[in-house]
Amino acid sequence: MSKFIIITGGVVSSLGKGISGASIGKLLQLNGLKVNMIKCDPYINVDPGTMSPYQHGEVFVTVDGAEADLDLGHYERFLDVNMRRANTNTAGSIYQTVIDKERRGEYLGATVQVIPHITNEIKKRFTAFEHETDVSIIEIGGTVGDIESLPFLEAARQLRLEKGPQNVICIHVTLIPYIAVAQELKTKPTQHSVNKLRELGIEPSMLICRTEKPLNDHVKEKISLFCSVPAKAVIECMDAKSIYHVPEMFYKQDVDKQIISLLGLKPTQEVDPKQFEFFDKAMNPSKTVKIAVAGKYAEFQEAYKSIHEALRHAGMNNDAKVEVVYINTEKDDVNQALKGADGILIPGGFGNRGVEGKINTVRFARENKVPFLGICLGMQCTVLEAARNLCGLHDANSTEFDPTTKDPVVDLTPQQKNVVYKGGTMRLGNYTADLKPGSLAHRLYGKDRIEERHRHRYELNPKYVKQLQDVGLVVSGWHEEVLPEIVERTDHPYFIAVQFHPEFGSRPMRPHPLFDGLIKASLKAKEEKK
Repeated sequence: MSKFIIITGGVVSSLGKGISGASIGKLLQLNGLKVNMIKCDPYINVDPGTMSPYQHGEVFVTVDGAEADLDLGHYERFLDVNMRRANTNTAGSIYQTVIDKERRGEYLGATVQVIPHITNEIKKRFTAFEHETDVSIIEIGGTVGDIESLPFLEAARQLRLEKGPQNVICIHVTLIPYIAVAQELKTKPTQHSVNKLRELGIEPSMLICRTEKPLNDHVKEKISLFCSVPAKAVIECMDAKSIYHVPEMFYKQDVDKQIISLLGLKPTQEVDPKQFEFFDKAMNPSKTVKIAVAGKYAEFQEAYKSIHEALRHAGMNNDAKVEVVYINTEKDDVNQALKGADGILIPGGFGNRGVEGKINTVRFARENKVPFLGICLGMQCTVLEAARNLCGLHDANSTEFDPTTKDPVVDLTPQQKNVVYKGGTMRLGNYTADLKPGSLAHRLYGKDRIEERHRHRYELNPKYVKQLQDVGLVVSGWHEEVLPEIVERTDHPYFIAVQFHPEFGSRPMRPHPLFDGLIKASLKAKEEKK
């Protein structure tokens, strides 16, 4: 029988439930167990696809095209398991499913209620992988006490009742604030949070305590006494130098051994501590490289979480610390801001804010031979720059920004032109691309056909491909010989732009080839400047 770990949070949000859950999952994997993770967000949006990144950070995309919370990115990077639609759930999607069933008459005339109909649907989502894994780790978003998360917590209580306490445990992530004036760590917020959880019928088996100061034995024993959790299960979680050090932090406190004992799991191997050494070495690289990320969310870097992690992975692979400089293309003088950058990246995005600055960024990279990677909107800005400045199509634009442009170099596909609903209707998830032999893309990937994740409506208009190729911007990747997926220049040390999102496929031990190529080229460019 599959086991279940429910991850809840208290006191404040953003304590790192996702990273804590992913770190626990990684440790269980290192014990030879098969693990998957599920994220439950209590908001009414069906998915975060129509939300501003200022609300919840970047929108992560699964291989099968689900738009999800950024925590799924942490799950993938830690566990190296491709998430699917079943890994992400919102209150909106659950209520929509129940209402659709009611409209079809599937409840046989019953009065549809939160209990049992909503909670039954939630439990169905909780158990999506019970026949595929040894352990399902379920993260419930928000904090205990939030009104919108109550159905999820009630479903968790029912799950433990139905599956048995030996098969379902709760791990509560909470805050131990340090009051500088009193020079004391305060346990009362954690006590109140646990009491609230217990009022809902859930007894935590372990507490992960976020703290900026170490927890001494006295503090742990106090928390243990008032929260009815063994002192050894009060886990100290201080800020780490890297999120990839959290599994080792938990390992040193026997988190995996305690969970294995609580759930009666049977590990098939022992954790080899040497597996943590890679990340220790990565904290002391011998080189540095500066990468400019030019977008409109420069002040809110959670919008580019996977970009940031993919750059870090490539840096670790090249013994380099990546200094990421965020440039606001809407407000900054990009020509001035880009000086000193060893490499340039333009990430994805929507809307016309900052687009002209991104087009100027492409021009700077092209003319100054600075290694360049464009992603999604970054590719669209790349083709617009070439169309305007090299092809002489001065009115060239995307119909997203100017529906009346004379030269719609970037346009909607015919399938997108009659779309009414915004949510879940973009080109989403994995699509194939065939690579041109001998191209930079082909050399980087080392294969003829690739599969990458997409999230966009607008595409490079194939009608303009010949004009662009005549001025040196070559299409080196096509989806089914219809849609251009990759463009690059041969008169440049590293200049490539892609319609998809390679950052979602990057892993700490296996960086994405496009990011790895960018870092290698940027390090070489930096060396040549000396």
